[in-house]
Amino acid sequence: MATMKDVAKKAGVGLGTVSRVINNHPSVKDATRVKVQKAIKELDYSPNIIARNLKVSQSETIALIIPTIWHPFFSEFAYYVEENVSKRGFKLVLCNSDKNYQKEVEYLEMLKQNKVAGIIAITYNDIDNYVSSNLPIVSVDRHFSEDVVYVTSDNYNGGKMAVNKLIENGCKKLAFIGTTSTRPTDVKNRKIGFKDECIRQSIEYTIFDEKEPVENLEKKIENYIDENRDIDGIFAINDFVGLTIIKILGKKGIKIPEDIKIIGYDGVKMSTEQEFLISTIRQPVERMAKCAVDSIFDILENNIENKRRVLPVTYVKGSTTII
Repeated sequence: MATMKDVAKKAGVGLGTVSRVINNHPSVKDATRVKVQKAIKELDYSPNIIARNLKVSQSETIALIIPTIWHPFFSEFAYYVEENVSKRGFKLVLCNSDKNYQKEVEYLEMLKQNKVAGIIAITYNDIDNYVSSNLPIVSVDRHFSEDVVYVTSDNYNGGKMAVNKLIENGCKKLAFIGTTSTRPTDVKNRKIGFKDECIRQSIEYTIFDEKEPVENLEKKIENYIDENRDIDGIFAINDFVGLTIIKILGKKGIKIPEDIKIIGYDGVKMSTEQEFLISTIRQPVERMAKCAVDSIFDILENNIENKRRVLPVTYVKGSTTII
């Protein structure tokens, strides 16, 4: 007599997917449902009615790990992740880790115990020992030692785009201002793209790049600006750093965008009604969230092909540039 495991093997999917097809769960893609139903028919599989009435071992909950809910980018990302998870008939559990190593490890242990079906993670902690390519995990921006699926925006072209927009705004000497995680992340490509494009355009540039965690970041940026008073265009690694720079320049009486133009990265808005706080390279947050959710379900359905998913960015004018 054929078993559910036989059906899963023949259809090339996981046991959880077979269970969801049998229970007519809306989260299963039509193409996957057809494959499973075909395997059931060919194997003449008859599900155990008693077993079907028992609680399935695989959770129908996805966990999202973010460093902090207070950052508008992470909040917006969480909003769209929940929206897409809900459309699949699953629930979302939010882990506001505060960059706490132990919190993140506990969620990964929940995954290994099938208390959650999968994890989408934005993390900067050293959790490589707990992450495996065999687990349903999707990382955002972060690379792990194992070949884990990850979703990111096109950080490299974002850096190049910022340089070209600052040049269009008439800038002659550019600065990159940011910090670098000790963990391997795609965010570092913002600086690389910036530097490569400055060299290609033969434009003078300077770089401020501190290793995280950084103490007295605002004071260090202020000292850097004092030492480089001839810069007239700044690319900040993210909008929050950009806002810090605006605060510093305001104290010094330096006018924005008349004296210095600033471009950030992320596309932070405090609400849907407000304008963008600064000119910025906008990450496609809604698309990134959908892509991350789609990737988790591709893994659960054994349907993953491309493990590196890079989405395009756009330039959005705010009040810190002229054009």
